[in-house]
Amino acid sequence: LLVFLALALPGSQGRIIPRCEMVRILRRNGFEGFQGGTVADWMCLVKHESDYNTKAYNNNGPSRDYGIFQINSKYWCNDGRTSGSKNACHISCSKLQDDNIEDDIQCAKRIAQEARGLTPWYGWKNHCRGRNLSSYVRGC
Repeated sequence: LLVFLALALPGSQGRIIPRCEMVRILRRNGFEGFQGGTVADWMCLVKHESDYNTKAYNNNGPSRDYGIFQINSKYWCNDGRTSGSKNACHISCSKLQDDNIEDDIQCAKRIAQEARGLTPWYGWKNHCRGRNLSSYVRGC
């Protein structure tokens, strides 16, 4: 079972970031070794959360996950529809679905820092943790 539904918003498909481009983005933004994770960990997370799609979203009952890192509206962003949203990243969830992922990166790093790792992401816990992830970065 996948933890996400890579659905496009009406009239817009989103950008699918090519694998090696995503590896370069993560390396350039200091993800190697960040909170004990590797770029391969983050690549596996992004693959299983959003399939590299900047416009991915997933309904979770009262909340929703947004963007390439599937950031949740109950805790991290404000979508205007999730009651009691904490908006800890101080960002509109819609900003997590544009093709500029700089703000997504800042919020994902904040989540990992607060959690001291990647455990908030079920895609990572269910598909990546404790596995050989070298194929996610091979050739990049």
